[in-house]
Amino acid sequence: MSNVAEEKSLQLANRIVNLYNYLVNEKKDYVLSRQILRSGTSIGANIAEAQDAQSRKDFVSKMSIALKETSETKYWLKVLLNGTYISKQEFDSLFGDVCEMHKIISSIVLTTKEN
Repeated sequence: MSNVAEEKSLQLANRIVNLYNYLVNEKKDYVLSRQILRSGTSIGANIAEAQDAQSRKDFVSKMSIALKETSETKYWLKVLLNGTYISKQEFDSLFGDVCEMHKIISSIVLTTKEN
């Protein structure tokens, strides 16, 4: 698998952890912050697990879970924006990164399934 997915997912996870800390410390939110923390860091965790997949099917399964987590993370970002927990600029930046991860993982899953 491409190191690009690993590197980008780690960068995204770090940004999500920073967002979590901001939400807890500045906004005193403990519910939405945990949701975005869980889904946003799960992307990279599933990519890491896929590295040690026992089969092609197992690899695709782990990467598909990572893909689903990108969709969930996008959802929570929209909730945070609509609830005015984050600014439009913060949303755009993070949402763009999550969309990029979605495209990368989608491509990996499709390519793996085709081969």
